[in-house]
Amino acid sequence: MRFTAYLVLLATLVLWSGNWIVARAVRDEIAPGIATAGRLVIVIALLAPLCWRGLAVQLARFTRRDWRVLAALGFTGGGLHLACQWLGLHYTTATSAVLYLSTAPVFILLLARPLLGERIAPRQWAGVAISFVGVALIGMQGKLITPSFNLGDLLALASMAMWGSYTVVLRLRRDALDTPQYLTLLCAAGLVFMLPWVAWELAAGTRMTLTPMGALGVLYSALGSLLLAYAGWSYVVTRLGAARAGATMHLMPAIGVGLAALFLGEYPRWYHFAGIALILSGVALSTFRVAAVSSSR
Repeated sequence: MRFTAYLVLLATLVLWSGNWIVARAVRDEIAPGIATAGRLVIVIALLAPLCWRGLAVQLARFTRRDWRVLAALGFTGGGLHLACQWLGLHYTTATSAVLYLSTAPVFILLLARPLLGERIAPRQWAGVAISFVGVALIGMQGKLITPSFNLGDLLALASMAMWGSYTVVLRLRRDALDTPQYLTLLCAAGLVFMLPWVAWELAAGTRMTLTPMGALGVLYSALGSLLLAYAGWSYVVTRLGAARAGATMHLMPAIGVGLAALFLGEYPRWYHFAGIALILSGVALSTFRVAAVSSSR
């Protein structure tokens, strides 16, 4: 059973990492907003028929606070973060963008202070600073003397900042929704927030013809990196534990870099290795105190 769990874990990490590769590969085939909205529509169409009766019962019990939390979750994690990711990959390589996945714990740490009132220790601030030096090194392609931060890197970072916000707000949930019900509502809320983006793309004359590659990209994003990966992650966490499964998330940048080299011909440069080393060092330093406290209990 444990061997199976690790196989599922590996498949899940590959599916999540592959979303960055697919988005880069089909960037000229479909607009970011339309791709993201299409992903949400597919997931809603698949899940809603299975859970709408129970969902109607749960919605009748929703409080005003539940609706506010859902709106915040839909804004930060429902789709806009993915649209930023897809748009960013028009301007930067998948190799650079996928390395920013490791900044998620840093953004979670920073956002937990204003949203949850958690205190940040000096050691954690030092870790944040080190991580962002690594971010700067990657974003400026090692040219710290003549800096030029790529728009795509900024959008990839914005995507991770939104995902960090989503992770923090997730702690505020008090509803009784099961997983299919929650995913259906999250995607519906995300679709609402994506409508202005899609309207802007249509007003700008974005090509509406859906190519086979674009359609496959959206299907992969909906079925692979959302439904299958989410189901796989739930399976893994229940069998290996949240702490053990969570520690493997740092493998995703390495998996993503390997996939980018294999499928896109993008090979990492020295500043990618140096930058990710700094980011991971900063993450380790900023989370050391929390891990030490947890292990002492």
